[in-house]
Amino acid sequence: MSIKESFEKIKLNDFLVEIYGLGYVGFPLAVRLSSNEFKVIGIDVNNERIERLKKEQLMDSELLLKEEFLESRKKGMLKLENKSSIHSKPKIGMICVPTPIPTETTSSDIFVKAAVENFLEFAKKGDVIILESSIEVGTTEKMKKIIESKGYSIGNDFGLCFCPERIDPQNKEWGIENIPRVIYCSDDGSFEIAKKIYQYVNSGNLVRVEKPKIAEVVKSFENAFRLVNISLVNELAILCDKLGISVKQVIDAAATKPFGFMPHYPGAGAGGHCIPKDPRFLLESAKKMKQDFVTIENALEINLKMPKYISDKIEQILEEKNLEKSVLVCGLSYKPNVEDMRDSSSFKIIKELKKRNFNVFGYDPYFNIDYVQKYLDENKIIELDFERIESLDNEKIKSVSCICIVQHHTVDRNKIKEIYENSIIPCIYDCQTKLEINKKSDTKLIYLGD
Repeated sequence: MSIKESFEKIKLNDFLVEIYGLGYVGFPLAVRLSSNEFKVIGIDVNNERIERLKKEQLMDSELLLKEEFLESRKKGMLKLENKSSIHSKPKIGMICVPTPIPTETTSSDIFVKAAVENFLEFAKKGDVIILESSIEVGTTEKMKKIIESKGYSIGNDFGLCFCPERIDPQNKEWGIENIPRVIYCSDDGSFEIAKKIYQYVNSGNLVRVEKPKIAEVVKSFENAFRLVNISLVNELAILCDKLGISVKQVIDAAATKPFGFMPHYPGAGAGGHCIPKDPRFLLESAKKMKQDFVTIENALEINLKMPKYISDKIEQILEEKNLEKSVLVCGLSYKPNVEDMRDSSSFKIIKELKKRNFNVFGYDPYFNIDYVQKYLDENKIIELDFERIESLDNEKIKSVSCICIVQHHTVDRNKIKEIYENSIIPCIYDCQTKLEINKKSDTKLIYLGD
């Protein structure tokens, strides 16, 4: 079957979508497509995740889609499996698996390659693969060679696309349904198929580029832009600390310029699954071209410095006030209002404080004790070397000298305000400059960059 013939069947909704990886990208994609009457098979090698979803047990980040998920499962439009299987209908494989930072022993495309090979095990002429994972430059062309090694002709009887995910968890303005997407397609037929699919994802708002490397660099550059600006403003915060002025007031004033400026605000460092990782793909490309990319290198270095700088400031403050070295690190996820703990700055701050013999407590409303091993793996640590506090009502909070707020979760806003206003602890160090000053409080409030 040719790509053109597949498209005719796809127009009649006589096809199957296989989505590889049911994490923060793949899960909402699977629910969205199956809710629009597409037959979807969600595939994940994580048996625990598949069994959890089969039992209809959703994580906090998945609950917004609970109704649609349950309805799709009830109608039989969304099935859950560990691997691909044979089907007579045209198949669209959408690859949403994670991509690790490349090392001497691990390539960044290890999971993408495995998913593509899984799909190819039962593929046939007329099928299409769409890569959504963030990938190193040149990965799409590598996958093309793998597909062609199976006897397929890319652009004639097999389609290959790269449409990098764009998603910002908990962003209420920009969601999967209204974010424009960049896409590379091997041929016009595959592009028409992709438009049919993404019509039910983001209304088919696709910006097509002519080469896969363009789309790959676009994805890495988007997050390099964020990393560089976050690192720039964090370095500015350190300078403002030394100058004795407020970095927030500087940024707010600069933001009144109606052109040529985009405000970014300081924090404990960029964590998560994209910003610390994707820019490294550009670094890898530069190395292969024997070129430096010092802007990204410097930004990564500044990002890594922030936990140490914050720990220095907390230690200095407690020594000046002659207080015990006891700190509660509040907000362990990589950004506000999400459960995702990947590459979190909080764990880096905890590690730095423990080196200095601090008694460290940790709290996050989204922390799930059942996923401790996952948190350890994601932050490259061996054990949780802090005492976990389950609630901000815990009496142990009264024994700490300082709360270091790394992430302000909405659900904790009032409780943190109450702790501050009632002067329950001596110090609060706010990494995000969000807690409003209350002159009646005896608690010393210190902002990063002020």
